[in-house]
Amino acid sequence: MVKVAHIQDIEYLRQIALLLDRENEKLIKRVQELTEEVSTLRGKSADDAQIEIQHLLEQIQENRQKIFGDSSERRPRLEQKPQEPKKPQCGHGPRPQPLLPVAERTIELKEEARDCGVCGGYLEEMKGQAEESEEITVIERRFALVKYKRKKYRCRCNANVVTAPAPVKLRPGNRYSLDFAVEVACEKYLEHNPLDRQCRKMHREGLNVDPQTVWDQLNCAADILEPIYEALDKRVMQSPLIFVDETWWRLMGKRNKEKRKWWVWGQCGPDAVFYRIRDNRSKKTAREILSDYAGIVMVDGYGVYKSHAKDDVLFRLVHCWAHVRRKFVKAELHYPESTVVLDLIGDLYDVESDLPIWNPLHPEAEQQECLLERKRIRKERSSSIVDGIKDWAIAQRPLPGSSLGKAISYMFKLWSGLTSFLKDPRIPLDNNAAERSLRGIVLGRKNHYGSRSKRGTEVAALFYSLLESAKLCGVDPKAYLRTALYESIKNPGTVILPSDLL
Repeated sequence: MVKVAHIQDIEYLRQIALLLDRENEKLIKRVQELTEEVSTLRGKSADDAQIEIQHLLEQIQENRQKIFGDSSERRPRLEQKPQEPKKPQCGHGPRPQPLLPVAERTIELKEEARDCGVCGGYLEEMKGQAEESEEITVIERRFALVKYKRKKYRCRCNANVVTAPAPVKLRPGNRYSLDFAVEVACEKYLEHNPLDRQCRKMHREGLNVDPQTVWDQLNCAADILEPIYEALDKRVMQSPLIFVDETWWRLMGKRNKEKRKWWVWGQCGPDAVFYRIRDNRSKKTAREILSDYAGIVMVDGYGVYKSHAKDDVLFRLVHCWAHVRRKFVKAELHYPESTVVLDLIGDLYDVESDLPIWNPLHPEAEQQECLLERKRIRKERSSSIVDGIKDWAIAQRPLPGSSLGKAISYMFKLWSGLTSFLKDPRIPLDNNAAERSLRGIVLGRKNHYGSRSKRGTEVAALFYSLLESAKLCGVDPKAYLRTALYESIKNPGTVILPSDLL
């Protein structure tokens, strides 16, 4: 028997796929018949049997979509804003590179190539004449062993001997420089390269070092940067609006007796991001994160937040339209009528694109003017769209357990938090800011899989907080980390946030 994995002929594979698809159709019909028969034997009603069949068909269609469909949430809109015709692209030409160092190299004609091909004479250099061109090249990083000689000085009285100061180090006697620790931290938590891979790369570049030594540099740097990490938490909590989300994290290692699946809890403000990594996703941790916060908290539909909000809390909970939209995108596969509500949600986002952007860091007078304009436009345009979404959802009669039924139920369960943006112009439509801030965490999880110890989770949370905050502020993450580490060593207790460098 020939295995499908070994077949190279595209046409042959297409014929096999068609045969399998026909066979699947027959099996689906047979499953429907058997499901009805089983339901009848169990004494269930025809409606119950129909719900089971519909649920089964949705599962089959979803599996087909996962295998053959597009994973993107983008979908065509029937009615879109008229767009201006694009000008024909003629190429952008060479981009200016003001940050690159410039090195000039002169290329001369070799002596043996200076014979004239016409008369046999000698080619002499034309003074001041040359053809100029440029290219961008790469110069590999180099590791070097720097030997310091700290000179000593004394007074003629021989009562005072002074030695030149040593370079700034992570700790006294440390063999690896501060820049080395910054390089390793950025490679792991910014470029997502695990320490083993970094060590192999360093070995190819001439440095023989093991992962434990490299980890020691990160661990030591994290101890020094702890005050800045705590200050970031306070900075986020000072914002009148924060975005909160969570994603899973893996704790590896055979010796670990703790749970393997941990959780990264992220809080995002306008100019800072703060992460905690905990071994649970419970209400207790949500209470720890939002303990004394008094402001607006944008979240998804995870029930822990709503459960915590029922307690005596100072914050106000609002919810995300992007998560609602995802539910209807999933339902559209089986219920084409979902196109109506998806287009309405798209209209909401069209309105938002025309609003001025509110920034709580701007001057108060500028904020008030911006908020008044946002509230006016939303009242004129968004309110009627939200009413249309509600009317459409009430008019639907989907099966209770269907994807459309679940999407409508999910939306109405969060309706109060979803419509809060109509009353408060500070509230955005979605929680995408938190999801964007977790993107680096997810990439790191895919590349280096997680942490090997509880201390590893603490170090990861610290470096991700500092580096992602720098990215959010538009500050070079590596330059910021080096500045923060240098000042923290030179002046213990110094706190430099990325926003301080703007």
